[in-house]
Amino acid sequence: MGRREGRMFDSGELRLVILALVAEKPRYGYEIIKELGERVGGEYSPSPGVVYPTLTMLEEMGYASASQDQAGRKLYTLTPEGEKTLAENRPQVDAIFERFGDRDGAGGARGMGSVVRAMMNLRAATRLRLRGRGATPEQIQAIVDALDAAAKAIERV
Repeated sequence: MGRREGRMFDSGELRLVILALVAEKPRYGYEIIKELGERVGGEYSPSPGVVYPTLTMLEEMGYASASQDQAGRKLYTLTPEGEKTLAENRPQVDAIFERFGDRDGAGGARGMGSVVRAMMNLRAATRLRLRGRGATPEQIQAIVDALDAAAKAIERV
């Protein structure tokens, strides 16, 4: 399964990785972000704008449950349905984690983690802005102009 260029995870992979991390031990969203960064060698850290919606989706799908601690933080654990889904997808999960081990090896990806993180942050920010509240045509054009300017600046590097 080939990943799209510039993406750390293909569709559905982050969901499976988060399930695997929660299966290891109950975790808070912040812990998941930190653990992923460590597993990938510190060059990548998913944005909260990607992880927390994924955790909410896992809850809604019945794969994870959350309990609030006294500080109001949600601690996520796997449900039996989540354990079943993880078991069914174990070969894919193992392949994803194996891929992490190659991040600074012969694959030539060293240093790419920060670029991928920045791209994912941009994507999440754009989606959240456009979904959050009705963007006006002027705001949409401003977003388009900013993205076009960023693309041009990258081409000049």
